Amino acid sequence: MTPGAKNLITDIAGIKVGHAVNEATRSGVSVIVPDAPAVIAASSLGGGPGTRETDALKPETLVNEAHAVVLAGGSVYGLDAASGVTAAMGADGRGFQTGAPKPSPIVPAAILFDVANGGDKDWGDTPPYQQLGRDAYGALSRDFALGNMGAGYGAQAGQLKGGLGSASVAIDGTAKVGALMAVNSLGSVVDAAGRFWAQAKALEMNGAPEFGLPALIGQAADATSHPMTGSKLAAALGNTTIGAVAVAADLTVAEAKRVAIMAQDGLARAIRAVHTPFDGDTIFVLATGAEKLAEADEARPFALAELGALAADCVSRAVARGVFEAASLGDARAYRDRFDR
Repeated sequence: MTPGAKNLITDIAGIKVGHAVNEATRSGVSVIVPDAPAVIAASSLGGGPGTRETDALKPETLVNEAHAVVLAGGSVYGLDAASGVTAAMGADGRGFQTGAPKPSPIVPAAILFDVANGGDKDWGDTPPYQQLGRDAYGALSRDFALGNMGAGYGAQAGQLKGGLGSASVAIDGTAKVGALMAVNSLGSVVDAAGRFWAQAKALEMNGAPEFGLPALIGQAADATSHPMTGSKLAAALGNTTIGAVAVAADLTVAEAKRVAIMAQDGLARAIRAVHTPFDGDTIFVLATGAEKLAEADEARPFALAELGALAADCVSRAVARGVFEAASLGDARAYRDRFDR
């Protein structure tokens, strides 16, 4: 296994990502859009999720495909970013066809809490997120930067600056899974010495580590420390890690849900503590259907298990990359500023 060519979620063919930020507000939005409607499922395991349209993703509902996924800062105000994306997609003629003059885009979304990070939140009755959603949709690309970008712009991970991270995995040169995570966790992604909890899952790209300082590569994080070490207990209500996993397989909605559940294991490997009462921890899975999951029906459960395991690994790496690539912002100090002494 190796990272994909870009080591981004967009290594999965047919997936594009757009970002928009408001520097004054210290917040942003990311949108993941498949070229064609995709099977999308979601898993939320934290005690404080903020989501939109996730009920429509359940296997028992009428709609079995969706058109985009939105990740946003802004807490409850950020959910409005999906309205901007919905309006823009509808204007493009993209969405669920109902026979009405306009289609109905299905745009599930999740938000993280960054409204106490020191930015200017004096937006009156017009939060910026609907426009940020439109701007992110208008900036779709297969290439993008990590760290202080999109939904991760104003994030904080434990006592470090959080950020936007992405990773992919290929087997025999074919990209199988990609992940995109906005890391704003209560728990820490590193121990007191700066060793990433996800270090055991680190892969190398072009001979260079994906995350972590060279002097710490190969060192195990200190699991004897208290599990809340490095967390942001002083601001316990302001958290949530959100993200998306993309796969090329022809999954059913129920199978995509299983991959989303397994992908949550990646958060557990990368963040300590996670799935707390104060985190939302929502992961979407987008399945483009471009490839068969398995040639024979009896092989599907085994292939699905493999896909879920790969998704969990990608999520761990994406979380670590998001924090490693982040830059200090306001009072939130970046990993490299704190540990690269």
